[in-house]
Amino acid sequence: MTYDETYTLANGVKIPKLALGTWLLDNAQAEQAVKDAVRIGYRHIDTAEAYGNEAGVGAGIRACSVPRENLFVTTKVVAEAKSYESAAAAIDQSLADLGLDYIDLVIIHAPQPWAEFRSERRYFEENKQAWKALEDAHEAGKVRAIGVSNFLVDDLESLLSDCRIVPMVNQVLAHISNTPFDLINFCERKGILVEAYSPIAHGAILSDEKVAAMADKYGVSVSQLCLKYDLELGMVVLPKTANPEHMQENAELDFTISDADMQVLKALPKIEDYGRDGAFPVFAKG
Repeated sequence: MTYDETYTLANGVKIPKLALGTWLLDNAQAEQAVKDAVRIGYRHIDTAEAYGNEAGVGAGIRACSVPRENLFVTTKVVAEAKSYESAAAAIDQSLADLGLDYIDLVIIHAPQPWAEFRSERRYFEENKQAWKALEDAHEAGKVRAIGVSNFLVDDLESLLSDCRIVPMVNQVLAHISNTPFDLINFCERKGILVEAYSPIAHGAILSDEKVAAMADKYGVSVSQLCLKYDLELGMVVLPKTANPEHMQENAELDFTISDADMQVLKALPKIEDYGRDGAFPVFAKG
C-alpha cells in the first residue's frame, strides 16, 4: 500500500509518501479521522495551527494503538508569525496543543500573512527570522524536520542565502492541470522535497471528461489517478478526507501511469476557476 512507502528527507528522516490532510475538520472530526486513518494504515498526519484542530489530531494520535515513533506528524506555523519570537512561540504552542513531546515536521504556512498572500510585499527578511526559530527548534530536538509551504522560487532563494539548514520540504498546490513544474524542478535541484496539497484540485477536476476517461483506462477513480500523478512526479500527497472509504481508496495506488499518459496529463490546460471549490478558508490570525 502507498502508506507504507516513504521518501527520505535531506537529513535522513523518512517521510511517508501519503498523508491524511485535515484542513476544514474540527477537533472532533480530526480526532476520529486520525483514528480511522491510522487503523487503515496511514502513518503521516498533516495539520496546522491555522486549521484549529491540533488538539483533535493529538487526541487521535494518543488514542490509536500505534507507537508514537511510528507516526509522522506535520504542523504549520501560522502565516502571520513573521518574527523569531512569534514563530518560536507558535512551535511551542503547537507542541502543547498537540500534546506531543516532539513534532516530526514543522513548516512555515506561507511566505506572507494570508491577508497579503501573493501581494507585492514579500517578507523576505521576516521569513529569515521565522526560519531561524525553526532551525533552533530543530536543533533543540523539538522538531525532526523543518520546511516551508507556498514558497515561490525567490522566496526560497532568499532563505537559502542566509540559513543554517536548507528547507527540507516545500508544500504547494500541485495537481493535474495546475502543476508548478519550474518550482518543482528548482526544489529538486536544491534537495527540497515537494509536497502536494489539494492533489484532487479542491474537487474541481472530478468532472473533467479527459481525466475521467484516462482514469477509466486504468480502472481507477479520478481521485486515484490524481494522487498517482503527483506521486509519479516525486511528491508527497496530502488528500483531505474524513471518510474511511475514501482513505482506503486513496491508498490503493498499485498502478503506473505510462510516460505517454503522463505527458498528456502534464499538458492539460490550467484550471483558472475552481468555482465553488475555490474557497480558501485559512483565516488570518493576529
